[in-house]
Amino acid sequence: MAQDSPWPTIHAERKALADDLQPLSDEQWSTPSLCGDWTVQQVLGHMTATTLLGGPKFFGALIGSGFRFTAMANKHIAEQCQGTPADTLRRFTERIESNEHPPGPADTWLGETIVHSEDIRRPLGIKREYPVEALTRLADFFRGSNLIIDGKKRAAGLKLQATDSEWTAGEGQVVSGPAIAIVMAITGRRAFIDDLSGDGVSTLRGRMP
Repeated sequence: MAQDSPWPTIHAERKALADDLQPLSDEQWSTPSLCGDWTVQQVLGHMTATTLLGGPKFFGALIGSGFRFTAMANKHIAEQCQGTPADTLRRFTERIESNEHPPGPADTWLGETIVHSEDIRRPLGIKREYPVEALTRLADFFRGSNLIIDGKKRAAGLKLQATDSEWTAGEGQVVSGPAIAIVMAITGRRAFIDDLSGDGVSTLRGRMP
């Protein structure tokens, strides 16, 4: 049976993130995120940039960057981070309801929204209760895909069990914990490993970037 469209959840999570970021100080905007070398502000700039890159625009930008994905991403982040953090937040807020995105399955953009939201929130100590249905949907999606983040390789040979729902998937060594921790761990976020338990945690830890 076909799944419901993820776009209402994407829009709602963007709105919740914008609300959480409204009171940040300039210092907090410079906090290192969980996504590579990007700051909190740069991750939000990246999230905005992806809403401006429909198929033709995406391929045009990729060609223009010499097929260097990181260089393309950093260029667009710099554009979205011009001015003050308030300007970056305003640009993001203006795109909350956008359905435009680069090529890829719709669940990619659900993942983009929730994972990057947590890349921002976790270092800032901001808590968010994400819809568990969206999280288990993402766990299934990421554990079956090696696109960009190698989730399938990271989850191979592990039995994943959410402790906040009845969701379980895979066979092998057990990794259990909150669904958000499972999603973030199989997308390579080491900070969430300590939120998990089971005899498969050491294996998963060894697969972190």
